[in-house]
Amino acid sequence: MAALDVVCDDLVTKMTFSVRRATIDDIPRLGKVIEASVRGLQAEDYSAAQIDGALRSVYGVDSQLIVDGTYFVAEQTSGKGSLIVGCGGWSKRRTLYGGDQYAGREDSLLDPTREGAKIRGFFVHPKWARRGIGGLILQVCEDAARTAGFTRLELGATLSGIAFYLAKGYVEVENEAVPLGNGETLPIVKMAKLLE
Repeated sequence: MAALDVVCDDLVTKMTFSVRRATIDDIPRLGKVIEASVRGLQAEDYSAAQIDGALRSVYGVDSQLIVDGTYFVAEQTSGKGSLIVGCGGWSKRRTLYGGDQYAGREDSLLDPTREGAKIRGFFVHPKWARRGIGGLILQVCEDAARTAGFTRLELGATLSGIAFYLAKGYVEVENEAVPLGNGETLPIVKMAKLLE
């Protein structure tokens, strides 16, 4: 698929990032970005056992988002090729979080007149964190959800992501502890935002 008409110049490194829809062929590279992001950016908020459990039973690629055309990758392109540096999406389905392996999935469609679209699966490689990549992908997702008729957004934020989403206008709704396959739980915070 062609790249979307969205680019972001990183003033620190003078690199340009583009955002495009993810494809099934991206799944192996997305898995690597997700694992690196979780291990590198969530270590201050979660124990090693929580991170391991979450990577096995919750975090991962949700191929339904890719099929729906609502999952995006941010790429940095150079003469050596392209590098996926971040990913994230939105969903018109009920599942709030979790990859293909997550047992708590519910993929029925939402009613945009009564329900909020879900912001899903945001991960940035730690080497590329804090350069506006997550914000760029989030803007693409919010715009796409608005175009699809949604007026509200919901998400399940990791403890590491709360400050980012608060800065983007989301409010905390409730705390949740997601059971993991290894007996641990993963604290997350449900958040919401009204689209203008």
